[in-house]
Amino acid sequence: MDTESTHSGYSSRSGRSNRHGDRSRERHKASSSKDSSRSERSVIINPPDTPSQESPVHNGEPLPGEPTPSVDQGDDAQDDNWGETTTAVTGTSELSISQEEVVGLGKEVQDRTQGFRRYLPLAVGSVVGLLMLLTPLAFVLLPAVLWPDRLEACGAACEGLFLSISFKLLILLVAVWALFLRPSRARLPRVCVYRAFLITLTLLLTMSYWLFFGVRILDPQDEDYHGIVQFAVSLVDSQLFIHYLAVVLLELRHIKPCYSVCVIRSTDGETRHYNIGQLSIQKAALTILEYYYRDFPLHNPALLSASKHRAAKHLAGLKVYNVDATAGSTAGAQPGNGNPSRAMVTASAKRKDSAHNELYYEEADYERRVRKRRARLVVAVEEAFTHVRRMKKEDERATPSDIMDVREAALAVFPSMARALQKYLRTTRRQHCHSMESIQKHLAFCLINNMSPKAFLETYLSPGPTLQYGPERWMADQWTLVSEASVTSGLKDGSEFLLRCLDFNLAVTVKSIPYIRVTEEFIDPKSHKFLLLLQSETSV
Repeated sequence: MDTESTHSGYSSRSGRSNRHGDRSRERHKASSSKDSSRSERSVIINPPDTPSQESPVHNGEPLPGEPTPSVDQGDDAQDDNWGETTTAVTGTSELSISQEEVVGLGKEVQDRTQGFRRYLPLAVGSVVGLLMLLTPLAFVLLPAVLWPDRLEACGAACEGLFLSISFKLLILLVAVWALFLRPSRARLPRVCVYRAFLITLTLLLTMSYWLFFGVRILDPQDEDYHGIVQFAVSLVDSQLFIHYLAVVLLELRHIKPCYSVCVIRSTDGETRHYNIGQLSIQKAALTILEYYYRDFPLHNPALLSASKHRAAKHLAGLKVYNVDATAGSTAGAQPGNGNPSRAMVTASAKRKDSAHNELYYEEADYERRVRKRRARLVVAVEEAFTHVRRMKKEDERATPSDIMDVREAALAVFPSMARALQKYLRTTRRQHCHSMESIQKHLAFCLINNMSPKAFLETYLSPGPTLQYGPERWMADQWTLVSEASVTSGLKDGSEFLLRCLDFNLAVTVKSIPYIRVTEEFIDPKSHKFLLLLQSETSV
């Protein structure tokens, strides 16, 4: 069967039957197919807490070409065990679609939309760039192709302009490749305002030159070929100036720091401060995410479960008994009026007074266990590296066929430290950050480069930045920018926005760097001189 579905709902006549209680309830419509080719049957089962439940019925409308018989039924005919006695009739439909197919269809449409939004600016920029580079060549070649007999001879000055336009176009091509044809670092929600402005300005300049070329050169078929080539050179010069403007707006404008941003991770409160320049909100969000992957330690949800478990333990460990209850009442029931009893208030106060002691001893015990596991790990790693160095000295005296490869040596000494390393990572709740394969690769890397045991342990003793681990450990591959202001607007003093991912958020607050005034104070060099007068009577 393609799809079997059971739907629940209310009868379309339940409202009328509720308003007129003296009228008898009408039975819901049930339709049966006479055509053997039709096999779809959709059934509605009413829930038990509604006054219009009597029996399973078809959807409120009958199937085309089928009778709709109805029989009256009283209110007392309702079966109390309706959930056990009701039968839902289902069938196979040739036009049915499963939930997985619906989700897949929506995902395909979303992927196509995202791909279109990703490649549309690139396609528009490529078309405008080709038009910009081919237009000067068209200005030079079209007169020579359309009316070559009427053109004046091109002298030495005209041929020099050919050389100039060739090198300028080559420089412009390399500059456009270096500035615009770089691989994108991310996909932003909106189009960059400065890029859109530069593309519009380039397109407007090119169309203006084409219009002038068509009216003043193509129409009258101008014979001054030197002036035509000089006209093309002026277009290339204008394009070079536009590229200089692009460098200023896209690369140089945001270099000077203007704002100080505070980035706070919502789960553990990890905070960093950065200085950035004049950027839009979406560009600032991209810069902050690059800093985040470089500077912030890896987000570890396992470290947050301890505080939640402690709070739940405090709440679950509180029990209150009603000592004033009668003999027939439940011993553990709370007072019926719903107000907290004196015993609950006293118990919660004692719990609150002793909570800091429990937290203190819990953290002290955790630190003691971490130091113990760390000491065992350090000893195990040092013994393993000492064994590898001893084997390396023995291999120098052995025959070439008996020499062990470095990777084989790493696999051989790894079991001696694996248990201590596993216990340490479990104690610090970072076992999900390191796989056995990555540990073995890191061990082989340290042995190949002749690193010390401390260099090998540094990766596991202290949590590193997010980029140190693989992308599968980041747990955040898609970010959502939440901002009250438009994401294309520039940063301002007091601006706030949120970067949201699956497990946590990054709250960003913007403060402008204050204006600093530095004054100068001149100190006379003569003010440092002094005179020492000595009396002859003194021993000096």
